[in-house]
Amino acid sequence: MGGAVAERAAAPAWVRAVAETVDDPRAELQALVWGPRFDRDHAFALLARLPRVEGPWLEAVRTFGDRFDALPPLAQRALREGLLGMADNAACRASC
Repeated sequence: MGGAVAERAAAPAWVRAVAETVDDPRAELQALVWGPRFDRDHAFALLARLPRVEGPWLEAVRTFGDRFDALPPLAQRALREGLLGMADNAACRASC
């Protein structure tokens, strides 16, 4: 598996489900982690758009948020930069 397919396969189920319902999935994911704390309200609002929400997804979002919030600031920054790099790589794959 390569590129975007591998990235989607590695994403949690709730992220994959949300990605199918928004115009710019990477921007939405970046918005969730751009501040010093995971934006749970935004994540739950994205889940609310889905026609059906799997029960474990709510807990998965909470757990993801807790883990992100527990990261030291430099690790949070590295995660954000990784998301930006994924977006840059996707643009290159589309045009290279």
